[in-house]
Amino acid sequence: MPAPAETKTEKRFDEKLLDIYNGAATTLMIAVGHRTKLFDKMAEIGAASSEELAKAATLNERYVREWLNAMTVSGIVNFDVQNQKYSLPPEHAYLLIRKSGKDNLAVFAQYVSVMAGVEDEIIECFHKGGGVPYSSYNRFHEVMAEDSGQSLVPALLETVLPLVDGLVEKLEQGIDVMDIGCGRGLALMRMAKAFPKSRFVGYDLCDDTVAFATQEAKARGLSNLSFEVRDVSALGDAEKFDFITAFDAIHDQAQPQTVLNNISKALKSTGTFLMQDIDASSKVENNLDHPLGPFLYAVSCMHCMTVSLSQNGEGLGTMWGRETAKTYLERAGFKKVEIQKLTHDIQNCIYVATK
Repeated sequence: MPAPAETKTEKRFDEKLLDIYNGAATTLMIAVGHRTKLFDKMAEIGAASSEELAKAATLNERYVREWLNAMTVSGIVNFDVQNQKYSLPPEHAYLLIRKSGKDNLAVFAQYVSVMAGVEDEIIECFHKGGGVPYSSYNRFHEVMAEDSGQSLVPALLETVLPLVDGLVEKLEQGIDVMDIGCGRGLALMRMAKAFPKSRFVGYDLCDDTVAFATQEAKARGLSNLSFEVRDVSALGDAEKFDFITAFDAIHDQAQPQTVLNNISKALKSTGTFLMQDIDASSKVENNLDHPLGPFLYAVSCMHCMTVSLSQNGEGLGTMWGRETAKTYLERAGFKKVEIQKLTHDIQNCIYVATK
């Protein structure tokens, strides 16, 4: 019997799948273009042949040519057939080069290749449960640091910290500050340099990130800043800190409620907890129009949820959402929780919590 006629709905889905696959492949090429700084070099030198671009970027011409062709058929790069030259339109370059700072979206492409590196381990988890540990991820902390370095860190002093009334003045006078899940510590370094009278400490579970942060802080001469490898689910500090921060770090904890309870205990009665986390709903039906919905649920499955489960944790996931986050904060003893949305960040929101 002949195959049933293809409906308009099926045709549209077939086309959608092709767009998805082409988009995924292009994402890998964008990551390559970012890491090799080819986008930056194209914006710098203008129209060029593959040979000219390869020479300017000190890269292999054959690989540069194939990458250029992938960028051309994807509509990112223009190709002048007569002169055999490639060019990056200024409106495209703005979203792909390092000089654009927080508007450089090429950084995000790297998450896809990083997550793809643990696909086999994730598949095994689908069959056996459990999770994939932090140690299995190549470059994840490096990419996270680059991401926050162009989005969070530049906005920290002028936009984020002023969300807490009187905080900047207190930091100038000198207070005790802790950052949970500090990673490579770029946010703390920014604050430590700006507020030399305050004392800063960063805690993270990973040895390599703490080692990197410690070395970098020393190189920058930041004597008011230190880093420690600590499991914050066993944090024993009591009413020690005036200000505590957690930037995209709570949702992938093994025991997020315990961590928040410990943060509350470590905070002085007059202190403030500032938490940056994903701006989404706890209910999937409310995220259907989320501009980064597919991306964030994928990041959750391939990283945030699974690293928690690898520690026999709750596996809360990236998309735990505002409703759950607010409930967890209230359970931890925070009587006032304000949720702030920043205009420069389409991915995160800021929770300001006080006891």
